[in-house]
Amino acid sequence: MTPHHSLAAAPSGLAAHTDTGADGTTLAVLGLVTVAALALALTLLLLRTRRPRPTPAPPSTPAHQPPSAGGPNRTDGMTHAPSTTHEPPGPAPAPEAPPGLLHRAGRWCARRPWWVLGAWLLVMLAALAAHRAWGGTYDDDFSLPGTSVQTGGDLLDAHGSAKIRGSASQIVLHPASGRLSAHQDAVKDAVRELGRLPDVISVSDPLSTPGAVSADGTTGIATVRFTKDPSRFDRSYVDSVDTAVHDLRADGVEVDYGGQLGKLARPKAADGLSEGIGLATAVIVLLAGFGSLAAAGLPLLTAVVGLLTGISLLGLLAAAFTFGTAAPTLATMMGLGVGIDYALFLITRHRRLLRDLDDPTEAAGRAVATSGRAVIVAAATVTLALGGLYASGVTFIGTLGVAAGLTVAVAAVASLTLAPALLGLTGRRIDRWRVRTPVDEPDGTADTWHRWAGTVGRRPWLFLAVGTLVLAVLAIPTAFLRLGHVDAGANPTDYTDRRAYDLITDGFGPGTNGQFTIVTALDKDRTGTKTEIQRLSATLHDTLAATEGVAKVSTPIATDDHALLVTTVTPTTGPQDEATSDLLHRLEDDTLTRALAGSGAHGYVSGTTAAQLTFRDVVVDRLPVIIAVVVAAAFLLLLTVFRSLLVALKAALLNLLSIGAAYGVVVAVFQWGWGGSLLGVEEAVPVESYVPMMMFAIVFGLSMDYEVFLLSRIRESWLHTEDNHLSVANGLAGTARVITCAALIMTSVFLAFLLSTNVVIKMLALGLGVSVIIDATVVRLILVPSTMYLLGRANWWLPRWLDRILPHLDPEGPSPAPAPVAVAAPQTKEAR
Repeated sequence: MTPHHSLAAAPSGLAAHTDTGADGTTLAVLGLVTVAALALALTLLLLRTRRPRPTPAPPSTPAHQPPSAGGPNRTDGMTHAPSTTHEPPGPAPAPEAPPGLLHRAGRWCARRPWWVLGAWLLVMLAALAAHRAWGGTYDDDFSLPGTSVQTGGDLLDAHGSAKIRGSASQIVLHPASGRLSAHQDAVKDAVRELGRLPDVISVSDPLSTPGAVSADGTTGIATVRFTKDPSRFDRSYVDSVDTAVHDLRADGVEVDYGGQLGKLARPKAADGLSEGIGLATAVIVLLAGFGSLAAAGLPLLTAVVGLLTGISLLGLLAAAFTFGTAAPTLATMMGLGVGIDYALFLITRHRRLLRDLDDPTEAAGRAVATSGRAVIVAAATVTLALGGLYASGVTFIGTLGVAAGLTVAVAAVASLTLAPALLGLTGRRIDRWRVRTPVDEPDGTADTWHRWAGTVGRRPWLFLAVGTLVLAVLAIPTAFLRLGHVDAGANPTDYTDRRAYDLITDGFGPGTNGQFTIVTALDKDRTGTKTEIQRLSATLHDTLAATEGVAKVSTPIATDDHALLVTTVTPTTGPQDEATSDLLHRLEDDTLTRALAGSGAHGYVSGTTAAQLTFRDVVVDRLPVIIAVVVAAAFLLLLTVFRSLLVALKAALLNLLSIGAAYGVVVAVFQWGWGGSLLGVEEAVPVESYVPMMMFAIVFGLSMDYEVFLLSRIRESWLHTEDNHLSVANGLAGTARVITCAALIMTSVFLAFLLSTNVVIKMLALGLGVSVIIDATVVRLILVPSTMYLLGRANWWLPRWLDRILPHLDPEGPSPAPAPVAVAAPQTKEAR
């Protein structure tokens, strides 16, 4: 958490930022509500239909005759799985044009591709240029109103002198040999040069500051106080600092920067490599899955254009609002992943429709009118889940959700407009450059996915038990989840703040990296004289020193106006240790109350470590609220779209189970250290406090993506056949290829960010990547079909009174082509 003003008058210079940001919070919340309302209104407008009426095909005469089973059939250069029937195929009837705004919009884009391409190019270039000219920066600022750390910081702002204001960072000095005092002249010169730098309030000389040199005399800490958070400075500022300490380094003294100055000095993250790996993997998967260079390139082009536009818009928002440093990386992961998914889903449906239609622009329009609806529902579900992060009441968390939700929304718009334009431009040449025989959705029931659906359908209880057991085993470590803050000690050793952290630990003890600042607000009626203040100061010092877990306490110092006493407590343990968290609670709940009893004074624990631990506690308290809000919103959306209580409830429960499994993997790798060294994390660390919250919103939203794609096809078949067993098989077969390819791409995008040097980004990357793998395999291929087989016709039950009050939304639109009526597997009476 980024310090803005110092809350510690101690050699470590640790600080914590607690910017109230009330106006920014209000505007952000109002903006979120406005965007959510507009998105909901648009979704209702685009998806609202008349109440669907099931039109089952006659059992003896299939409405859509699949091709014969004499081997692979080729239609317009495409192959699809052979059918089990031996009757000669008849010409497939051209499906009716689905009415609606989406159909007209998709066809318009396909018929005027150059207009759409030009408009997107103009928007993208304008957004990029505006971002370069006016884009903001990203900071990990947060507010904790009503907490001890916030109150303590506010009191220091109001009453503290210049010596304890500003933002403090440490410069750690360690000679190659001998004692630091042997380099006294070089140290004084460096301190003087640092004091001349812009935005520097003061610099302490470690050789003349009590407690600023280690007991063995080999390590010293110079505390530099800046007018504002140095991590916000231009990176060239580090060069000025390097120049100021150049002679000291030349004199044989190692100089490392801690705190926010060290954060500024970190090497620039090479996220471009991760993005490149994700795109390269996507190309390979798409080529292998669909066989055509053009078909593989269109989703990538759509996703990249949407991503560049979304990230640029996020940069512009960052100029007005505060977004965390993880926001652009998180937004990139989400925007790139879902952008490819959405375009891929539309293009796959388009290629299937090309078999029955002569006009590629009409096929593109119908793809948008059908699968485009599922894209809207999926994107709305993801953005609802991400928007639910505002239920945490912490703006820092909410804005991370907004950042990711923005790129998701832009990706959906690009898929619904740019993708059909590109399809209209390529026409029937979409499979022109082939690397293998192009394929799309299967026909008949002899393909791999129909056979798999039949296998699950014959033993649904067995598959349900096995899938549930796998997720339960993976979720076991979740019970031992310990939230905290990943400090500089987990950074790579070539980072200057990591070296400063280690030097401080070795020279002063681990607690020096996690000091608490105790701010005592005095009652002038009871402690108005100097003697009374000294007496209270001595009592406070002795009580703090006798507290379990305290290594050292500085002498309390009164502010110039005698309104406050300020002292520093050094724990015996480091900032990541659970014992340090216990000490914080002990100080707040017991020690300060006893020390100040009868004095009328009030004590507050502040500082960077206190802020981080308090932030964690707030997140833990709000996580159940976020889970409830997100699950309820997704449940209501799925209930409205699919007209089924059990389908919506099942989706929510299965997604919760898969999220628990993903949490378990993160705990095992990072908290327990199982294989963490393979990811560049050399020590066990707690799970960053906001990672589970972010993972929940993102994973739940992405899981609902695949759920919507699968269920929309199952429901489409159900409306034509009212055969639950066949509908599940057809839905699984129709979407398995695209969901599998999309999941592989999404997984590669997420896991590529394991190359990041940021441990929190690694946590998110691993957790999200694993969750997609789990969702696309165990959940989507095993648990969903097995539960739907077992529930039978109850899948589509909805009380009449509820059916009347819910708006009618159709995730696939009026689909004129009934699904094949061939039997996927032996069925029981109950299954039907």
